[in-house]
Amino acid sequence: MESFDFVIIGAGPAGEAAAHKARERKATVAIVDRDLFGGSCPYWGCIPSKSLLNGAARRACGDDYSWERASARRDYMINREGIPYPDESLESAGATVLRGTGRIAGPGRVEVDQGGTLHELHARNIVIAVGSTTKIPPIEGIDKVNTWTNKDATGTRDLPRSLLVLGGGPTGVEMAEVFARFGVPTTVCQSGDRLLPTDHPRNSEAALRALQRDGVTVRLGGRALRARPKAGRDGADLLELDGGTTVEGHAVLLAVGRDFPVKDLGLENVGIDVNDRNALPRDGRLRIADGLYLVGDVAGPELHTHQGHYQGDLAIRMALGDPVTPDYRALPRATYTDPELSSVGLTLEQAQERGLDAFEQVAHFPRTAKGYSVEATFGHVTIVVDRATHELVGAAMATPDASAAIHECVLAIKARVPIETLADTIHAFPSTSRIFNGLFNAAAKQLADEEMADMRDAGHLPMVEAGSA
Repeated sequence: MESFDFVIIGAGPAGEAAAHKARERKATVAIVDRDLFGGSCPYWGCIPSKSLLNGAARRACGDDYSWERASARRDYMINREGIPYPDESLESAGATVLRGTGRIAGPGRVEVDQGGTLHELHARNIVIAVGSTTKIPPIEGIDKVNTWTNKDATGTRDLPRSLLVLGGGPTGVEMAEVFARFGVPTTVCQSGDRLLPTDHPRNSEAALRALQRDGVTVRLGGRALRARPKAGRDGADLLELDGGTTVEGHAVLLAVGRDFPVKDLGLENVGIDVNDRNALPRDGRLRIADGLYLVGDVAGPELHTHQGHYQGDLAIRMALGDPVTPDYRALPRATYTDPELSSVGLTLEQAQERGLDAFEQVAHFPRTAKGYSVEATFGHVTIVVDRATHELVGAAMATPDASAAIHECVLAIKARVPIETLADTIHAFPSTSRIFNGLFNAAAKQLADEEMADMRDAGHLPMVEAGSA
């Protein structure tokens, strides 16, 4: 039985980050995966979807950019270009790479099934980084229709005659934009009352306007009850909704959430009952037992590749005794539609629910210099400020470069930068970040005015009569 400082089950972004950090710290590592080293993101998620979004954007701007060209470019982006399989970067870093199915056999023990041949590894620490899979919604007959996972949507070489997207989260709205811009009649069906339900409400509104601009039919507040194969027009699959209406598509993209493959990991062998919903709370704590860490999608609190990178790195540091704990106050979110949507921290409502005396400042993007220059018709930039600390606690935006511009606010929240310092920082004109500059100044002035008024009310300043010099 080989012994390692770390055995990592799962070689997606979180597992890879953990393996590289462990080797950087001179720890011995074995990493196990039965599928793609690198995980879904480079092959079926982030990279191909952004490549397709780029092609769709160019087509929307009038370029002669065909689906065949976009599909070929997507294939190039995810092609391994002759790199040996599995990932040589892990091997060159000194990790032991095993292709197979990893399972916890007991405390500090991992069993790897390599096509029927079993290998047992001993580990001082075990890191679980198994990612997530497409959730199959409990809809009667859903297994009888032509359903797509995100892998099918980003990997298809043929456009469907029509597309029905179940779910209005980031995957749903991004893929709806792609296919609509390539001429596919597209419908998004979201059971809740807004798209992107975990994002800022103004981002949800921007997503709705963007999809409607591109000709997408958006159905909100309708929960699918049953699926009827080929019962729609021209043989499309049809779904009946709880309000008595129907939606249809020749392909049905399932984008209602993710499932976490933990039931076959052998966690019961270390005293964790995966049938107990509270056993794996998905709160991002990482360490769930002595020598056992959970990272990536399965760890929570959200689902982001950059979160997985952060957690993989941090879990190794925690296990090696560094005085660090996870901090998700400044976790950025981005949806790469046109315009891009991003946010970080809390909305005003969330801040107030947590007991913060918070307020927000909002800029209507089309009325800004940057908005004028790009002929924007909708969008926003919003900040949320805590009165007690004079610190930024949240921000959101719907602008062409939101995924980049949001990071000033990410750093401000992480470093607890006073709003007065942000207001006194020079921002290039007429960038999107310059809009933040105006909001920071407005927030600093509001705080100063409110504090001055409070001092007057408390009798600490003389009242100034109207008309006096």
